Amino acid sequence: MSREDAGKMALIVQKYGGTSVGTIEKIKNVARRVAKTHDQGHDVVVVVSAMAGETNRLLGLAQQLSEMPNERELDVVASTGEQVTIGLLAIALTEMGYKARSFTGFQIPVLTDDAHVKARIRSIEGTALHAALKNGEVAVVAGFQGIDDSGAITTLGRGGSDTSAVAVAAALSADVCEIYTDVDGIFTTDPNICTDARKLEKISFEEMLELASLGAKVLQIRSVEFGMKYGVRIHVRSSYNDNTGTIVTKEEEIMETAVVSGVAYNKGEAKITIVKVPDRPGIAAKIFKPLSDANIVVDVIVQNVSVTGHTDLTFTVGRSDYKKAMMITEEVAKEISADKVVGNDKIAKVSIVGLAMRSHSGVATKVFETLASEGVNILGINTSEIKISCLIEEKYTELAVRVLHKAFGLGKPADAQ
Repeated sequence: MSREDAGKMALIVQKYGGTSVGTIEKIKNVARRVAKTHDQGHDVVVVVSAMAGETNRLLGLAQQLSEMPNERELDVVASTGEQVTIGLLAIALTEMGYKARSFTGFQIPVLTDDAHVKARIRSIEGTALHAALKNGEVAVVAGFQGIDDSGAITTLGRGGSDTSAVAVAAALSADVCEIYTDVDGIFTTDPNICTDARKLEKISFEEMLELASLGAKVLQIRSVEFGMKYGVRIHVRSSYNDNTGTIVTKEEEIMETAVVSGVAYNKGEAKITIVKVPDRPGIAAKIFKPLSDANIVVDVIVQNVSVTGHTDLTFTVGRSDYKKAMMITEEVAKEISADKVVGNDKIAKVSIVGLAMRSHSGVATKVFETLASEGVNILGINTSEIKISCLIEEKYTELAVRVLHKAFGLGKPADAQ
């Protein structure tokens, strides 16, 4: 049990997303919530995102000047959204009579690698934040941003403020990292698709890691990785009420798990196929190395059986990387004398996740039969011990989520709906 659970003074990191700080009135609401936690005797570090829509606005300005803006300068532009929010929240807290100090990523500092637009945190120095807390201040930290070894501003990619928050919590050995959002916690699937989706009281880091990587938008995958690695309890809850949310924690803390805990989906997928690839050693490395050098993450890979010394090779990438990946793949295809490259950026991935899948048979069969009964064609399959993912046409996404959610009995009991 943490100090927070026991009601004793704790070090709490709170993170508020863009919708929670989207207006001045909402920033005042966050300030009141932070003040309430501080008044309970806790040390508080607050990590915030840019105001809702601000990052898109800033990126849009850059794209009016260039179709593919220089990524170093794009980080300079995009990082300003969080800087505005920390200043405003610190002003709001000060106006309420609390001591507060804002910190940008480089003032802490949050040290990252130099992969602009999608940088990874290497380390966080906690001295400045500890000093602020010792002085009775609320530390207000800009999420999403850091600094590389050359002194350049970096950003952590979409959802990077979650990662910032959990990484700060790990660096400070915080008792809990509270992620405040516009939903009440983590649900068995998207409530906008399944109205009977249930809120989970607890979920393991491992399950949450799979769900986050598969499209569940409540938490960013790297934030869960940090939590898992450093044992940071994450409490996902709403910024609009005081309800208990969902605790993301170690598997040992969860007494009993269902075969399937959740259904996730991701419409941001694209599929690339290289036709008639020469089937000889080293070809796969030649295809995928240029993609990895360009920081493009490849997900599902399917290779057909070789016929007359050639094979078709299909893989998926994030839709945002599709154009760049197609350009690179077309160049590689020429070098290896493949026939052609075809792509499709209207692909979705629907997945089921559950720890108990390790010890239950027939789960995959149930997935395939359920989708087949609705006429949903499976374009590719990817599995792990605790997940099954199916690539499908994007237009069938909502249907696939609903039927799988129902097939595995994940909805609320009838009397609770």
